[in-house]
Amino acid sequence: MTARTVVHLVRHGEVHNPDRVLYGRLPGFHLSGRGEAMAVRLGLHFAGRDVASVTASPLLRAQETATPIADGLGLPLGTDPRIIEAGNAFEGARIDEGRGSLRDPRVWPRLANPLRPSWGEPYAAQAARMSATVRDARDAFPGRESVLVSHQLPVWVTRLRAEERPLWHDPRRRQCALASITSLEFAGRALVAVSYQEPCADLLVGADPVPGA
Repeated sequence: MTARTVVHLVRHGEVHNPDRVLYGRLPGFHLSGRGEAMAVRLGLHFAGRDVASVTASPLLRAQETATPIADGLGLPLGTDPRIIEAGNAFEGARIDEGRGSLRDPRVWPRLANPLRPSWGEPYAAQAARMSATVRDARDAFPGRESVLVSHQLPVWVTRLRAEERPLWHDPRRRQCALASITSLEFAGRALVAVSYQEPCADLLVGADPVPGA
């Protein structure tokens, strides 16, 4: 029986963000103490598995999440800009309920088309770049596993595309928690299964719900 090829899409851990801004692609956002614990847990989760490569988004929070995974497997950590966070016009905006910058009428035109979305990088563009990275990992390491550490929205739209669902969606219904794992399993080049795990579920209680991560 031919071994299946699996590409794991991992969302990074919780970020230290006391000012509660939508940080997007802004530099300098480290993991929180809880996020560091999530990264260690992910390293333990993948330890001993037949993982051929570990690759992260260039953003700091993804790099910090991926490092314990790569170290635990004795692998170098790769970086791929194609799995970076989605571009967002509201980077740096505060999102506190009732007081955030998004209540300013001057930004409302950016919200005109949630199907695209009009406030940032199109869902289709995110899915395309992420899916290309998945295909590269699948083809480079047949019969083995690869780990890509990315961000909530890019991971979610990649799953939607893999499952042939519409890319537009209600952000509140994304199944992509902090430090979660969305796994795409292939037989040859054909996708045969999509699965989802939350190995840090117990650490999610009280975690920062700030979106755009």
